[in-house]
Amino acid sequence: MSSRPAAPHVGISAYGEPARWGPWDRPAALLPMDYPEAVAAAGGVPVLLPPLPGIEEAVSRLDALVLSGGGDIDPAAYGAAPHPLTERVYPRRDRAERALLAAALAAGVPVLAICRGLQIVNVSRGGTLRQHLPDEVGHHDHGSAPGTYASHPVRIAADSAAGRILGPPEPDGWVRAAVPTSHHQAIGRLGDGLAATAWADDGSIEAVEPDREAGDGTGFLLAVQWHPEAGDDPRLFEALVDAALVVRGLALPG
Repeated sequence: MSSRPAAPHVGISAYGEPARWGPWDRPAALLPMDYPEAVAAAGGVPVLLPPLPGIEEAVSRLDALVLSGGGDIDPAAYGAAPHPLTERVYPRRDRAERALLAAALAAGVPVLAICRGLQIVNVSRGGTLRQHLPDEVGHHDHGSAPGTYASHPVRIAADSAAGRILGPPEPDGWVRAAVPTSHHQAIGRLGDGLAATAWADDGSIEAVEPDREAGDGTGFLLAVQWHPEAGDDPRLFEALVDAALVVRGLALPG
């Protein structure tokens, strides 16, 4: 028999939005194929998690969690009125993903949060969002034409989890990458217990992880504002799967 460890089951939060297929135009639980394909390529078994009440109970059967991208978070969740361009707000999804995140962290299940997922992490820790970034930075480099991804550079702290995964650093001490991006919102006030670890050239926060100096015991939690599932660098997903194997005792910490 093979001694290869069983592939970890990686839950991915799914959208809950109107969708059209064939003759149908109905509410649907859906997810771009990039996400499950990236998880599978990294050695995990993708499990889609629809935004339903009680979905956090699935965490007890998962080895890792991906919080996916999508529409905007209800500004009421961070005490703000909606901007005219805040769109695709689904409070039911907000509640489901915040419950998934809380359950995963409580159980020590590794979490990779992507784009909207980063914003869920920040809001869940009492942080706020900048609701329409172009108003503040004066450009649209973080987004592109609808249905496409832009690309922009980020600089990543070399001593962060993201930096160790995506390194090595350049001679100036920063890890640098060009990342696929499609978002019009970003972190405003940083949430409690989080540390910013990557930035765009305009100063916008592009990654957060637990503030190790705060020492709250949070395990693997890495949140990025960009879309690694849409790029050609698999290392963030591989790191998530590796973290899941460590938690299960099937691999040693790197």
